[in-house]
Amino acid sequence: MTDEKGERIAKRLARAGVCSRRDAEKLVAEGRVSVNGHVLETPATIVQESDDIRVDGKPVGAKEKTRLWLYHKPTGLVTSHRDEKGRRTIFESLPLSLPRVISVGRLDLNSEGLLLLTNDGELSRRLELPSTGWERVYRVRVFGDVQEKKLERLKDGAVVEGVRYGPIAARLEKETGSNAWLEVTLTEGKNREVRRVMEHVGLQVNRLIRISYGPFRLGDLAPGAVKEAGEKELAAALKA
Repeated sequence: MTDEKGERIAKRLARAGVCSRRDAEKLVAEGRVSVNGHVLETPATIVQESDDIRVDGKPVGAKEKTRLWLYHKPTGLVTSHRDEKGRRTIFESLPLSLPRVISVGRLDLNSEGLLLLTNDGELSRRLELPSTGWERVYRVRVFGDVQEKKLERLKDGAVVEGVRYGPIAARLEKETGSNAWLEVTLTEGKNREVRRVMEHVGLQVNRLIRISYGPFRLGDLAPGAVKEAGEKELAAALKA
């Protein structure tokens, strides 16, 4: 909760569901945030609940009730709110009935499957942290010679082009000709982690589907569909 000393503008915008803290800092740097009629120059600005805060001239409301949704991201969409290459984003494809939401982590353009969405920037940030211990599970189709000994060694993590990746559990599900399906489980979720680590063991990913994120499961949710988390699911997320 906000005390009498107020809070930083980035946190305030995240609490109101405008964006994540990181994106809030970008908004301030771009001169798009004002407080009581003055355009901010630094994200370190402290604000009070009573301040008139605006983004692009539009007033920022009070913190909304925290909500969480499960979304089946199709391939061909990017997860950012704006794409410098003009590619279509998930936010352009969501139902108009949804409020402004933020993704929990990301899935790249060619990846599909479960993506969590929330109207609470603080919750989004917290659920992305490896410290939650939440596992991300993927079904991964790969091309190449699957050597189970190499997969087994990934349980100790791997260093790829100077980047250290934590423990990864990779299990062979089935082989179909020159392709194979793996189940891959990790807790970090660094940028393009699965693809880079698979390349490290000589495999090329040609399909990647996230089937779970912590206690949340993709199940039979259709591509492009959105389902709001129930009260018990939301309570589990808030305790993470």
